[in-house]
Amino acid sequence: MLQRFRLFRIIYCIPALLFIVLPETSEAQQRSFTPEDALNVRLPTIQDMSKDGRKVAVTVQTQGDRLNVDHSRFGDPTYVSPNKSEILIIDTESGTQHQLFEGDPAPVRNLRWSPDGLELAFLRYTDSTFKLMVHNVQTEQTEEVKLDSQLSLASNSPLEWSPDGKNIAIGLRSLDWEIETRQAYLDLSEGPIVVQDSDNDFLAWDAVRKSTDEIILSLVNLADGSVQQVLPEQPIVSPKFSQDGQSLVYTTATRLRTSYLRSQGTEYEIFKLDLSSLENQSVHSSGEKRINPIWNSPIDAFAYSSDGDIFLRSLAADTLVNLTPSITSDSEEYEFEIVRWNALGTDLLLSSQEGYHLLDIQSGDIALIYGFEDEEDERPDLEIQSWTDDGKHLYISYSASDRWERGLLRYNVETQSSEDLILDHNLYRNWNISEDASTIVYSKTDGDIPPEVWVSDNSFSKPRRLTELNPWIKNIKLTKSELISYLNVDGKKLYGILYYPIDYDPQKTYPLVAEIYETFFDNGFNANMNLLANQGWFGFRPSVDLEIGFPGEAWVKGVTTAINTVIDRGLVDENKLGVHGTSYGGYATNLLITQTNRFAAAINISGKVNIISFLGDSEKITTRNYIAAEEGQDRIGATLWEQPQKYIAHSAIMFADRIDTPLLMLSGEDDWNVPETNQREMYYALRRLEKKVTWVNYMRAGHGAGRAGTKEDFLDHWNRIFDWYSTYFSEKEQ
Repeated sequence: MLQRFRLFRIIYCIPALLFIVLPETSEAQQRSFTPEDALNVRLPTIQDMSKDGRKVAVTVQTQGDRLNVDHSRFGDPTYVSPNKSEILIIDTESGTQHQLFEGDPAPVRNLRWSPDGLELAFLRYTDSTFKLMVHNVQTEQTEEVKLDSQLSLASNSPLEWSPDGKNIAIGLRSLDWEIETRQAYLDLSEGPIVVQDSDNDFLAWDAVRKSTDEIILSLVNLADGSVQQVLPEQPIVSPKFSQDGQSLVYTTATRLRTSYLRSQGTEYEIFKLDLSSLENQSVHSSGEKRINPIWNSPIDAFAYSSDGDIFLRSLAADTLVNLTPSITSDSEEYEFEIVRWNALGTDLLLSSQEGYHLLDIQSGDIALIYGFEDEEDERPDLEIQSWTDDGKHLYISYSASDRWERGLLRYNVETQSSEDLILDHNLYRNWNISEDASTIVYSKTDGDIPPEVWVSDNSFSKPRRLTELNPWIKNIKLTKSELISYLNVDGKKLYGILYYPIDYDPQKTYPLVAEIYETFFDNGFNANMNLLANQGWFGFRPSVDLEIGFPGEAWVKGVTTAINTVIDRGLVDENKLGVHGTSYGGYATNLLITQTNRFAAAINISGKVNIISFLGDSEKITTRNYIAAEEGQDRIGATLWEQPQKYIAHSAIMFADRIDTPLLMLSGEDDWNVPETNQREMYYALRRLEKKVTWVNYMRAGHGAGRAGTKEDFLDHWNRIFDWYSTYFSEKEQ
């Protein structure tokens, strides 16, 4: 039986900060958080850490960096979205930072440290092309590796360092790829005549999109930029160098046809390429059954899970071995998934419904080393972040399921005991642990402010903050969040996040605006909720319990009881309730107001209203909307022809006559996901029924309406939301 005890705990009391001490700012000196501020909040993502933990590469992005996308080009494989980022190189020991291309953010991809940790390679999009860049940490110089080739870098190129650091594996495009692919896109989008025929293996848009998969795997010599093409053009996934650098392994995912089932239509095969002879050997074919090979460190064997069993293939052997045949617990068969190999390649760490298991490759012995104690829906969220080279310790991120208690555990495999390295109410993300586990880099927030990058040794005695990305935020009024629990109509316990109005006075009641989607639990800086709180309203993100076949009941069962909980606490004016959501949340909003008139106002942002027309409304997505309805997020659980009544029951347009809540609809003209035509149906219906409705279509925007357009669209989007709720909350005072 698992022995779990806590040797020590650190509670949000940080003995030392690196460089940064923020002065206190009185509330009187603070100002409101505005939509302009929302565009400028800088958020970090730790992209890669050197093996020794000395250097980390961090990208920093704002909401403003994600604007100005040409959404009309969705489905055009030659288009690169202007999704810009800054790049920070941080020394984790000294805390010094070096910003690459200061003041000139651009789209970047695949940031990877060299094996010795002295160089960072990445792809950067400038002058209408991706370029291979290498930053040297000793000279602090960043240079383009000029490829000695007429071929261009693929937008989805891999980037893998050779073990000696002399070469990088990349993907190139053929000379005529861009011309032919662009023309294929134009033929479909502009015509003049477009013909689609069911005799073709692929839907026409599917055929255009799959051309993105084809790359020419090549090796770049970093000394002179020479390029060696090692494979012809094909759909290559996850190439990896062997430990000795003599070979490459990779998977191909070859699209065979357009399929309406996720498990069909693509053929998978694993290869080993000898780099001296360029002899290519197929080492495993799974047909149309998707596989995810997990390679050991030498890259001479891989394992994968299939139907709950674990299979092993050594490149030195000719056979595939099932390592877990007929392993059961209390007559219940285990369903195993691979977590990772140990450093020596002798053991596999597996997970099952019972816990974590250690599998000895040689003997086949398997042992449960970490048992899950609670029922599945009550268990903490655990994720293995690292397994030390000596095999003695697992580092596991932890998040409780019923409270905000989050952090990092160290688990001793031999004694089967756990110690809390850090466990408190803060929100931790992006764990990066050095090979010797001496350095741990992560992002942290108290749940209400934007996250920063931190570093610690493995005792967590003196964690240090490495970044201060938003010093101006201390002058801004930000909301405070609270985790609340409640029972839905079916008696199931659910959780939601409540965000308090700025300058909250417990003697008053306030309007409340619920943002709905599916499940919410963790807090963290949320610009949307801060914008609502600065209007003097509660923001609320309640969870719902969605049932396959009957998803449309979830929001009226869960959202209404969640709101009742905060009303019963005397926090909220029950006459001033608003509700909105984006995408699936917009769909939920429209369904909800056909079932209840409790809300003073509602807003549907880029949400469908008619599942039937939605199936084929967005042609560039091809089969996605059918899959979503039948077996995906929409949870209908059947085809239109098997259960037509369910599609009708889950289309708000069919019950528009029941809507009495004033409805604002926000859409984007070039929304490739939920075309504006779907919301237009509801606008026309409510006009016909003489209901209160306003429809705003942003002509330069996509999915997300004004938030996915230009700066002007973004500001207009939020001001309309503020005005809509303010108008109808004010009417309730009359």
